Amino acid sequence: MGAHPASLVARLRAAGCVFAEEEAAALVAAARGPADLAAMVDRRVAGEPLETVLGWAGFCGLRVAVEPGVFVPRQRTALLVEQAVALLRAAPGTPVVVDLCCGSGAVGLAVATALGPVELHAADVDPVAVRCARRNLDPVGGRVHRGDLYAALPAGLRGRVALLAVNAPYVPSAAVALMPPEARDAEPRTALDGGPDGTDLQRRVAAEARTWLAPGGTLLVETSARQAPLTAAAVRAGGMRAAVVRDDERDATVVLGTSTRVGRVSGSSPSAATHAVTHRDGSVTR
Repeated sequence: MGAHPASLVARLRAAGCVFAEEEAAALVAAARGPADLAAMVDRRVAGEPLETVLGWAGFCGLRVAVEPGVFVPRQRTALLVEQAVALLRAAPGTPVVVDLCCGSGAVGLAVATALGPVELHAADVDPVAVRCARRNLDPVGGRVHRGDLYAALPAGLRGRVALLAVNAPYVPSAAVALMPPEARDAEPRTALDGGPDGTDLQRRVAAEARTWLAPGGTLLVETSARQAPLTAAAVRAGGMRAAVVRDDERDATVVLGTSTRVGRVSGSSPSAATHAVTHRDGSVTR
């Protein structure tokens, strides 16, 4: 179809696509004809993310719809999903799950798909993200709200949320310019820029989380290894216990905040963060 695969691969590679062969195969499979393929390749060579060119991103074994101008889900965020599913697997009844700063709704979709019936809410300030998230979450019964953090949520959720999953932007403002062009140029600045130290939104989330969480509920916040101490400090400042889970192989870090008193972790004080590294083989070191 259209360009010979070898020449297509060469063009993608010349444009800086590291996985040119895989991208070429995906583009050929998705194209509706030679003209469509040519247009898709032009978009990709111009720097648009492959996922928005295709119209979907692979995430946690799912195809998540993505549109131009929407944050593309990262593979490292699967750690946040895995932690959420593990926490809620044995939850009684139908747990309330909120995907805050939801972007495409990938986290909420993956959690709902893995768990089965949940009361799922998602929210984002960006109208393009909200539209995209509704495409992904309507089929699983999720409700998507537009607004700034908690202001977007129905008041009736206050004190009822079993799991609050948050992938707020956490790139320091000065570092946005250092990101790959397909991220800094194609994704909205509001989905990337986390303020001077990257934790502006995380601190806002943590400050109010406890009032939205049900007794025993958990806040999960994706962050970076470098920022984890700041994120954990924000969680503690919000009146919760903090634990840091790290997967070095995926360069993934999640901070957990619990809303109620729990048994003390050996070697820690009630206000100290617990550091755990979860490896790909499932083992955990502390």
